[in-house]
Amino acid sequence: MYRRELVLQLIERFNEPRKFIQIVVGPRQTGKTTAVLQALEQIKAPRHFVSADDPALVSAEWIRNEWEQARALAKKNAAILVIDEIQKIDKWSSIIKLLWDEDSRLNVPLKVLLSGSSPLLLQKGLTESLMGRFEILYSPHWNYAECSEAFGYNLDDFIFFGGYPGAASLIRDENRWARYMGTSIVEPTISQDVLMMEEIRKPALLRSLFMLGAGYSAQELSFTKMLGQLQDSGNTVTLAHYLELLGKANMLTSLQNFSGNQVRTRKSSPRFMVYDTSLMTYADGSNRRRLLENPTERGRLVESAVGAYLLARGKEEGFEVYWWRERNIEVDFVIKKGNALTAIEVKSGRIKNTGGSLVFKKLYPEALSLIIGSANLSLEDFLLGKKPLFI
Repeated sequence: MYRRELVLQLIERFNEPRKFIQIVVGPRQTGKTTAVLQALEQIKAPRHFVSADDPALVSAEWIRNEWEQARALAKKNAAILVIDEIQKIDKWSSIIKLLWDEDSRLNVPLKVLLSGSSPLLLQKGLTESLMGRFEILYSPHWNYAECSEAFGYNLDDFIFFGGYPGAASLIRDENRWARYMGTSIVEPTISQDVLMMEEIRKPALLRSLFMLGAGYSAQELSFTKMLGQLQDSGNTVTLAHYLELLGKANMLTSLQNFSGNQVRTRKSSPRFMVYDTSLMTYADGSNRRRLLENPTERGRLVESAVGAYLLARGKEEGFEVYWWRERNIEVDFVIKKGNALTAIEVKSGRIKNTGGSLVFKKLYPEALSLIIGSANLSLEDFLLGKKPLFI
């Protein structure tokens, strides 16, 4: 069975002395539980793995009982407690904080890892009670290198079907693949993650916004224009808030126009970007042949693949992702880490203004320039991580 880099990270954390609660977060259906189980197989320490998958049977008292069983394993040597689907327990973070702090006072060598299928609900619990007590390990969508090695994807397979491992066996039947995407990924993420995160007054608008924005991935669209295309229009403030929630759920985000003036950056119209190209192709509803053979549509898919790759790496490596445009000159992506800047143009096949990186370089001479699809940097090499992103 294929092992992701996350497995090695988990093994390293399990072998360390007890320091922090380890939290595995990431989109649904990206193999978080599988990675945890693979890591545990390589660890000699006693462990106690439980899942809160049935919310009718679990509670704060259930957590305490499972914790006590794990404590019994740690009487002589360090032991590991893993609780999967922790977000399904009401007010889970408060009891976890209490038990963790008890172990800290009593020097109980019990290492704890929590994971779940709802990144939004996990994040809410972490900010409520556990500040300063945890570290986060990310389980992003699978990248091209992983999909190629694990499932035999070629570049076109990856661009169209994206990086959900559970869907890999269905790519030869596009209709079946699309049904899986809808019923196992898109709808559960919206209904069980976003809608449970807080009260959403217009759930139909949230769903419509996702479908519109994912279909427009790699394109700029103002909130005012969105209002004209959505049935339940709401207002621009509502749309901006819903888009923020979709971003936290690792589905759809908006890239802002980069500027040294951060006020201007925030006020610019969003450029939609999916976190995985499969979300774009699902929302578009078109078949693989039409999207990949049409230069304009293929171009947007290629740019979305690059954008999703940058978003995943940015979350793990701590850099921000923007785009840039001045009048009719643009740069597809601008990434910023501290004082380091890189301008990235993508030669994707669709007609657009070129030469933006030269103008950007004049404004920001310290920036690195990358042109994906050039003789020096192919799309495949970029997605395989063969080019450094910063100087």
